[in-house]
Amino acid sequence: MPSARKHVYETRVVWTGNRGTGTASYRDYARTHDVTADGPPPLAGSADRAFRGDRDRWNPEQLLLAALSQCHMLSYLHVCAVNGVVVTGYTDRATGTMEETAGGAGHFTEVTLHPAVEVASPTMTAAANALHEEAQRLCFIANSVNFPVHHEATATAGG
Repeated sequence: MPSARKHVYETRVVWTGNRGTGTASYRDYARTHDVTADGPPPLAGSADRAFRGDRDRWNPEQLLLAALSQCHMLSYLHVCAVNGVVVTGYTDRATGTMEETAGGAGHFTEVTLHPAVEVASPTMTAAANALHEEAQRLCFIANSVNFPVHHEATATAGG
């Protein structure tokens, strides 16, 4: 049996929120930071606004949701191509629920993806809807989380 292929990813997070006194008190510092990796442009990050963050920057919860949405889409486009379903448009509106627990911790309880897929022919819509299950099975990110990732997909034929 061949050995599993390993892929290693590296990102960097640099805190930019020192207002001059560091973390001298909980309210003295900003939650702003930059997320970088070799190649793509930096992402401006912060905490969620509910946790004293900057609403104009990406927060970790949004990034997790975006990663799940991206991974499903990429897996879905692959299985469509392999199965002869011609996708001509794809949009997803992902939603996620996170619950705070006692002591300041929390966790996601579920994510629902809402892919709206456009296919080239009306004869492809049934297969287009069914292939989300295979995409879910293949998605690296969905396979890495400990909460359910649902999808409520619709497929229509382009006109």
